Parts: sequence; C-alpha cells; structure tokens
Amino acid sequence: MSGTSRRKFLQNSLKASAAAGLAMTGFPIIVPSRVFGQNAPSNRINIGAIGNGRISRGHDMPGVWKYDTAQIMAVCDLDKKRAKDAETLVNRQYSNRTGTTFSGVKVYNDYRELLQNKDIDAVLISVPDHWHGIIGIHAVEAGKDVYLQKPASLTIAEGRALSNAVHRTGRILQIGSQQRSSTQFRYAAELVRNGRIGKLKTVSVGLPGDPSGKDEPEMPIPENLNYDMWLGSTPYVYYTENRVHPQNGYDRPGWLRCEQFGAGMITGWGAHHIDSAHWGMDAEYTGPVEVWGKAEFPKSGLWDVHGIFTTEALYADGVKMIVSNELPNGIKFEGTEGWIFVTRGDYRATASDPVPDAAGTKPLDASDPKIIKSEIGPNEIHLYESSDQHGNWLECVKSRKAPISPIEIGHRACSACLIHHMAMKLKRKLYWDPVKERFKNDDEANSMLSRPQRWPYMI
Repeated sequence: MSGTSRRKFLQNSLKASAAAGLAMTGFPIIVPSRVFGQNAPSNRINIGAIGNGRISRGHDMPGVWKYDTAQIMAVCDLDKKRAKDAETLVNRQYSNRTGTTFSGVKVYNDYRELLQNKDIDAVLISVPDHWHGIIGIHAVEAGKDVYLQKPASLTIAEGRALSNAVHRTGRILQIGSQQRSSTQFRYAAELVRNGRIGKLKTVSVGLPGDPSGKDEPEMPIPENLNYDMWLGSTPYVYYTENRVHPQNGYDRPGWLRCEQFGAGMITGWGAHHIDSAHWGMDAEYTGPVEVWGKAEFPKSGLWDVHGIFTTEALYADGVKMIVSNELPNGIKFEGTEGWIFVTRGDYRATASDPVPDAAGTKPLDASDPKIIKSEIGPNEIHLYESSDQHGNWLECVKSRKAPISPIEIGHRACSACLIHHMAMKLKRKLYWDPVKERFKNDDEANSMLSRPQRWPYMI
C-alpha cells in the first residue's frame, strides 16, 4: 500500500470509528453553535436528567436548558412512557432554539446505565424521596456532579451517608432548596443575624397539610413501568395508580402522601422553610436539642402521611421553633425588638399544597417598616448571594466552589424535619445530640434513624 493510500485508509477508518462511536452514544456529531451561544462543546456541561416527572419537566430541566453553558444530553425514567415524553420535550426545546430538527437526546430506563456514560458530567435527580440518597451516592461515586431535589434523603442515616460520599468524592452537589436563591429569604436571614429584631427568641414555621384518602384497589402494573425498581429499597406492596404517579398527565403524584416513600409535608415543604429558618438562626450545621409535638394521622385509606400537626423544638442557644400547618405559610422570626415574616409571596396553604393567593401576601413583612428598609452595612454579616438555584449550581460545577445549598446544610435541614416527624409518631419529647446525630438514651427513637432496605436496592 502506498503512502497516499495508507493515509486515506487511516483517515477513512478514523471517520468510520468516530461515526460508530457517535451512533452508539446517540449524540449528534455537530450541535449548531446558535443553540448554545458562544460556548464551545468542550466547555459545556453535559447533563443527564434522572426522573422525568412533574418537578423535572416543570422545574429542573427548564432550570438548566435556559443556560447555554449546559446541554441536557440524556433523560432517564423507569416509566418508559415518561422517559419517551422527556426525550420529546428536550428535543423540541433544542429544535426550537436551532430552528432545525434536533434529536440528540439519549433515553435510559435504568439510572445506573446513564451513570456509566462518561460523556455525562452531571445529573439532575428529580425522583421520589426514597430514591434520593441512594441515587445521589451512586452518582457522586460515578464522578458526576449533582443537582438533587429536596429533601436530601428518606432517613437521617441515608442523609449522613450521602453527605459523607459527597465530601469523600469531592463532587459538587446542590440541594434544590431554591428559596435560598430568592432575595427576600436571604435578606430576612441577614436582618435577623444582624440584630434588626434584637435577640432572636422564637421562629414559627407554617407548612401546608395533606388530606387522607380512600382505600385503593390493586391494579395491573402498566407494561411501561418497572414497578419493582420504583419501590426500590422500600417493602413490596401491590400496585395502584394513586400510590405512584398518574399514567396520563403530570399532576401531583400520590406517593407524596404515603409514608413508605416520604414523611409528608414536614419534609416536602419543611425542607424549604426549616432550611430558611436555619439560615436566619445561624443553625445551618446543627439542629434542635429537644423536640416534642402532636399530629393527626389517617386511620384508614391509602394515603397515610400526617394531617393537622404542631411540633416544637428547642435549640442549644435557647431559640424555640414552632412548626404547624395551622400557621401562615412562611417563616416568622420573633426577637426582643420586633418580628420579621418571610414567605414566597402570593401563596396560601391548602389541605394539599400551597396555591396562589388571589388576595396577595407580602413576601417580606415586619413589625416596623423601618426594619426591612434598613441596609446591611459593609462590616455586617452578608450571606451567600445567588439569583438562581440551577444557575448557581452550574457556576459551581465550573468553578468547583461550594454551592449555595451544599449537601451538609441540606442534610441538617432534612434531619430537623425528620426529628419533628419522629416526635409526631412517638408523641413524647425527644432529646437530640446534633453532634453525634443520635437521640440521648432512647433506643426506640434511634431505631427510627434508618429503615430496613429491600434487596437489591440498598446503599
């Protein structure tokens, strides 16, 4: 073979190999630059979206695809119908941005296969609560950075294991506590920590509640759903649609109201509000030392998370926290010289979820208007500032700096929520050691720090 022929042969072989490799991954050879602005492909963060339900479609994927520094390259859901819908959604988004047909999204039905794809740099994890810790650990151990929907975990033990894994691997993990990227929550925390209401005495947290439901009959498992894997580490129970998610549409899923998969609103919205409360209390890396309370639980029916409840907690510095669904949705900081109330604004708590409030609610209010008009001086406490939770995560993936909602802070907020839930269940005062992360002289309460895990879906 002549030198010229040999060069042509090698060139053709390399082209064929490259084409084959791209065909195997399912990614397009060239993505038009107008899709991602001036960001070269080598500078973009390639993202896989694990869990393609309501939160993923309406919040997490849109929160990422609006940035030209990132590209959603893969979607994954163990419901094949939802995975296919997500593929269509993302391809359509990029097609609209290019003005051409885009079909570069790879579809997976098992997150473990997605994590093996070395072209993927980071993942969005938008799955039910009982899968948060396990997938999060597997993701960071696979070398992926993570955006994880709150709450951090199903149990305190899983949260501790996840935080340890993140720190061990050095990956960037952002908890989806987006209130930290809302100006009013940061400013409220700064005002409290800079003494605008005097010495902090009480923090009141208002959450929504959840209604009970009727008994639901056993139903055939849809062919498109890997139900055994969906149950994951939790015990096997028969399939019924209201236990999982709608097979048509993306309305609020029923698993949110089943204790098998989460704790209800105490972690659902509590993970947001207690995290924001901790921010103002300067208690982000600790937790309560005493917790007590009461709650009503359904006596029958499929949905069994807590209903009406009130719990109270005491922190080591003497600050008292009250959490209840009979309080206004938001956080009220009360000090010796006034109070501050902060909420998302224009929301009210209903029996099942916060909904827009036609009457309107001030996102930030105080006992004296002068409190919220005051400026934080250059020598006072200034807290981490972010204008967008997903954008902050992408920036930190690039810079390797800590995000605004790192795993340890998310774990501590989730732990506090779960301790309140344990007090509801045990109906007595609990004494917590936030350093050892165990209850004092209480074997019954300590037995609730973890749950038995079903093989093979274990940490």
